[in-house]
Amino acid sequence: MRILKKFWKWLLIIFAILVVADIGAASYFYHVAVVPGHKDFLSGSATLKKSDPLYKEKLWYQNVHKQTWHETSATDNLRLDAYYIPAAHKSNKTAVIAHGFMDNKTKMGASAAMFHKMGYNVLVPDDRGQGASQGNYIGFGWPDRLDYIKWMKLLLKREGQNQQLVMYGVSMGGATTMMVSGEKDVPKQLKAYVEDCGYTSVNDEITYEAKNMYHLPYWPLVPSVSAITQIRAGYNFKEASALKQVAKNKKPMLFIHGNKDTFVPTRMVYPLYKADKGPKQLLIVKGATHAKSMATNPKLYQRTVKKFLTKYVN
Repeated sequence: MRILKKFWKWLLIIFAILVVADIGAASYFYHVAVVPGHKDFLSGSATLKKSDPLYKEKLWYQNVHKQTWHETSATDNLRLDAYYIPAAHKSNKTAVIAHGFMDNKTKMGASAAMFHKMGYNVLVPDDRGQGASQGNYIGFGWPDRLDYIKWMKLLLKREGQNQQLVMYGVSMGGATTMMVSGEKDVPKQLKAYVEDCGYTSVNDEITYEAKNMYHLPYWPLVPSVSAITQIRAGYNFKEASALKQVAKNKKPMLFIHGNKDTFVPTRMVYPLYKADKGPKQLLIVKGATHAKSMATNPKLYQRTVKKFLTKYVN
């Protein structure tokens, strides 16, 4: 009997230690993944170099006059910030551009220039918790999807109900674009989507990175970080599914992914493309790593985007 009591005592002690360790690890990885700030695993220089294949586009973006717009988030009452750039000639076409993880509106020069060259007005918001927008967490596109719908409605109010909208996003912005596509109250003026290297779901992406970067299994870390995110940020990883959202979409969508992407693995694009219910096209860019499809083959990329959108935006 005494031996059995000692066994249960030690079992409870070990269980308590494991629970404390899991909470500690989950809190640490919540800050790594969800809290805005410097991320050691993100590379890339902010300095613009002439060797950049998209140098001219990014230089144009740095120098072009931008209007600063503000909106309030759909939840949490956060003040959001965006750049608006009118087309060179009056236009009823506007591209709404979504940036990637720990990026912001100042880094979307190549995308903005591509659409501006195509005759579009351009709206580039900062997601909550990034750039000049308020917030103490990264939404990975899920709460942000509702913010983008508010941005679209503000745009229509300011620029007129005859605007034809296109939504475009890269990486987390690509996932955000797909998450928006599944919402019922997307304005009817939204004519098409272009998503570049978005993930299937936040749960899938965090699970992949936990294994790929830290050699950690899904259980118990990812569910624990997801639970903390639910408490602190109001959403969880499983509900934040681009795959489930795009399955509800019936509007045109162009899917783009690099075949050398190891951050959001290329394999994720295939179930996304298959699930989509609207007119669609898939472009796999050879030799492109994560979020580098445009830089790897600018002509193919821009030509494909333009040709696809011309079918649906007049």
